[in-house]
Amino acid sequence: MYILALFLQDTPDPAMVQKIMLTMLPVMFLAILVGLAIFIIPFWFICKKAGFSPWLSLLNVIPMGTLVLLYVLAFSDWKVMPTPQAVWQPQPPYPPQPPYPPQA
Repeated sequence: MYILALFLQDTPDPAMVQKIMLTMLPVMFLAILVGLAIFIIPFWFICKKAGFSPWLSLLNVIPMGTLVLLYVLAFSDWKVMPTPQAVWQPQPPYPPQPPYPPQA
């Protein structure tokens, strides 16, 4: 509330504005680091699992880098072994047929 009253004055005290800004600087720096970590850490693991260099996740730091990284991951061949595709097979009749007796 005090900050709001400070900014509603005609001429705010420059010393008080400087103190407020010096207080907000570390808070903003910490918020930026947390925000970057929220993007970089998941992309680090995605790049590693896709067979790319995990350092590629640092593209998130530059503007529009996240979009570039998403396109690189989406349209490139991943260097990992793909899982075999499940083939649809008809279900056996229920109940299962008993095995045939051996032929003599």
